[in-house]
Amino acid sequence: MLQCVDSISSWMRSNRLQLNADKTEVMWCSSTCKLPQLPSCPLSIGGALASPVSIVQDLGVFIDNDLGVATHVRRTVSRCFTALRQLRHLRRYVTDDCFRSLVVSLVHSRLDYGNFVLVGLPAYLQRQLQSILNAAARLVFRLCHYDHVTDALAILHWLRLPQRVDFKVALMAFGVLHGLAPPCLNQLVHVSDLPGRHRLRSSSSQQLLVPPFRLTTVGRRSFPVAASLLWNSLPTDIQSSPSLPVFHQRLKTFHFRQSFPYFVL
Repeated sequence: MLQCVDSISSWMRSNRLQLNADKTEVMWCSSTCKLPQLPSCPLSIGGALASPVSIVQDLGVFIDNDLGVATHVRRTVSRCFTALRQLRHLRRYVTDDCFRSLVVSLVHSRLDYGNFVLVGLPAYLQRQLQSILNAAARLVFRLCHYDHVTDALAILHWLRLPQRVDFKVALMAFGVLHGLAPPCLNQLVHVSDLPGRHRLRSSSSQQLLVPPFRLTTVGRRSFPVAASLLWNSLPTDIQSSPSLPVFHQRLKTFHFRQSFPYFVL
């Protein structure tokens, strides 16, 4: 690993860049049961000692050393409820439409940022994030803490948390298949129409190949596996959408019916 870091540092120097050793962090990743066996001695990187940490932050997303997102969920919940407490003081000074826009801008943006990492989230973490949407809907409609919030969420057309995550992943899968996603993601997702598969029924469909994986806690949550499984579960009329706006509309309707099956559009 140190040789790899030295190679990166050499490449950066050749391109007039500099590796900031003081801001470099080291995190050993392992399963929960093997975390006590990880080494704790500091590593020398660029002349500076970097002690192993249990949490790292990359582009605003917090990742634990067991590749979980408990820290990210905890901090997201804290930031969203802080924003809701601040918005509560403005509720009587603005119109309903303006207040709804403020909630979407200041709360939903924090909740939806980086939610790709929330695929396959445990139920107890999903409930923590769903509580943000419930509190925001009660604040918009001036409901009490113990009032039912299902109808309020449906009227606002706010998807529940699992559907919000699936919606984002499905949009990215559509972008990969139609050349609208970053090139680095195009190598991770493959359609099932490949040479040598002409005798399979999936060769004439729009199904994606699901890469093999072992652990549901890690492998099942990776983008190639999660995006392929989610895409294959969509109805054919959604998969065959001719454009992104049409796909967006059909996908939103599909997930809305999953979130609120008894609500009439």
